[in-house]
Amino acid sequence: MTDIQEDGVRRRDFITIAATGTAGVGALGAVYPLVSQMAPSADVLAESTTEVDVSAIEEGQAIKAVFRKQPLFVKRLTAEEIDAAKRDDAADMRDPQTLADRTQEGHEDILVIMGVCTHLGCVPLGAAEGESKGEYNGYFCPCHGSHYDEAGRIRKGPAPTNLEVPEYAFTSDTVIQVG
Repeated sequence: MTDIQEDGVRRRDFITIAATGTAGVGALGAVYPLVSQMAPSADVLAESTTEVDVSAIEEGQAIKAVFRKQPLFVKRLTAEEIDAAKRDDAADMRDPQTLADRTQEGHEDILVIMGVCTHLGCVPLGAAEGESKGEYNGYFCPCHGSHYDEAGRIRKGPAPTNLEVPEYAFTSDTVIQVG
C-alpha cells in the first residue's frame, strides 16, 4: 500500500480545532461571571471620588465633607496659621512632614485631610466653629487625647501618625476632586 498524504486540512485537524474553540468559548463563559462579580458595584464606584467647592470657604473656616463614608476636613488656613505651621516644620515630630508636603503648590492655604484619628479611628474636633482645637490650635481627638497642629500633624498623644492627606487635585481654581 502506498501512503497518500492530502494537502490542506485533514478531517482530524478540523475536529481538533473545532473542539478546542468550543472548549475555549465554554471556559470563557464559565469564568466571566466569576471575575465580573468581583468588580465594585455602582454605589462603590460613585463613592470613589468626591468633589468639594472651596470658593465659599473663608479664611480660617473649615468644612466637613464625606469621602468613602469617612469624614473629610477641608480648611482654608489663615496667614497666621500658615506662618505657625511653617515655623513648626523644623520641630521634632513623631511623623515629620512640612506644610508643603501636606498642601499643593499654589494652594498652600487649602488643607485637605481625613477627619479620622490615626490612633483608633475617632473623629477629631477642631473642624467646626467652637470645637476644641487642642494645645496646638489644630485638631483634638477627645477619645484618647491626641493633639494635632493646624496642619494636621501629630504633636502629642497616642496617635502614631499625622492625619491622612488623601489624594486630591484641583479641577479648577475653586473645585477639588478627592480620590
